Amino acid sequence: MKKLGFGFMRMPLMDENDQTSVDIPQLEKMVDSFLDKGFTYCDTAWMYHDFISEPTVGKVVVSRHDRSEFTIATKMPVAMLHSHEEGVEIFEKQKEKLGVDYFDYYLVHDMGRANYENAKKYDMISYLRQKKEAGEIKTLGFSCHDNAEYLDQVLTENPFFEFVQLQINYLDWESEGIQSRKCYEVCVKHNKPVIVMEPVKGGTLAKLPEAIEKKLRDVHPDWSMPRWAISFAASLDNVKIVLSGMSTFEQLDENTGFMQDFTPLTPEENQLLLDAAEEIRQTIAIPCTGCRYCVEESSCPKGILIPNYFALYNTEKLRTREDWSPEKEYYANFVKNGNGRVSDCISCRKCERVCPQHIKISEWMPKLAVEMEEKNYLMQEVV
Repeated sequence: MKKLGFGFMRMPLMDENDQTSVDIPQLEKMVDSFLDKGFTYCDTAWMYHDFISEPTVGKVVVSRHDRSEFTIATKMPVAMLHSHEEGVEIFEKQKEKLGVDYFDYYLVHDMGRANYENAKKYDMISYLRQKKEAGEIKTLGFSCHDNAEYLDQVLTENPFFEFVQLQINYLDWESEGIQSRKCYEVCVKHNKPVIVMEPVKGGTLAKLPEAIEKKLRDVHPDWSMPRWAISFAASLDNVKIVLSGMSTFEQLDENTGFMQDFTPLTPEENQLLLDAAEEIRQTIAIPCTGCRYCVEESSCPKGILIPNYFALYNTEKLRTREDWSPEKEYYANFVKNGNGRVSDCISCRKCERVCPQHIKISEWMPKLAVEMEEKNYLMQEVV
């Protein structure tokens, strides 16, 4: 299988303010080119594009191409469930919307701690294993926006899962908030292939500071910034598929071009990107180095994961798109997992007394509260 997957989360639109206004003629052209070049992996989900991604994939992929030409991946939205019966109904509706009688890949969607509890509460994991035994699911996995320790727990408790979908890109590789490298290494430890989401970080890595772009173009003058980002993820040995949410034919044409006969990055090219990530971090809002003195030595009385939240805030402020924010999802999962909210800060300043960077942490916390809580619809689910 070729390593590039088509993510139907950011389809071309006729109206950028209306997620249901998909440009069907352009999307059909993109799908035809994608499949004609031998790529097969098509990824969708129940709620993408205001719940019309699955029927759209059914229309532009399944109804127009032979079943042998493509593979379909979709997900069980366990966060939305209120009963076992609701999950069963969704599964059957997904088959109807997509026009398939089996799924090549099926995932438990965003299995953070709270969603994992929901999946167990409503017996969804056992149900999906039964569907796999019945042949309605060929390969069963889950996506995860949580930390490495928790991911290790889930895989230890559920060794039957066959793959994991993770957010991996060179900016998040050493992030304390997202922990791309650590989560990837957990999957390697458990011998689980990885599907990569957000390799270009929602467009954040499509345009870099001018000095950093120059260093990359000096090495490969004809490479775009997205090509560098996708190549980083695709070069990882344990990565099976790198998803790209392609919104134009031009994006698809470029990505399929260099991924057709993909050559992994050299160690030197890989290090160049990691160095670029460090330079990017130097330009961002809060100069936190992730030393963790603020949580390990001062014992924040509210248990706030200050460096993790600073890392999420910093990359959130780099975002160039206004749609779904993985940073805010990671933040909501941290809070659901029993960690303190930034709005819990009581300005005791114990953290500031041990911070080697002399960051005015108490002054930043209200700004984080606005960005990560007040502007985060996912926090409505957190009690």
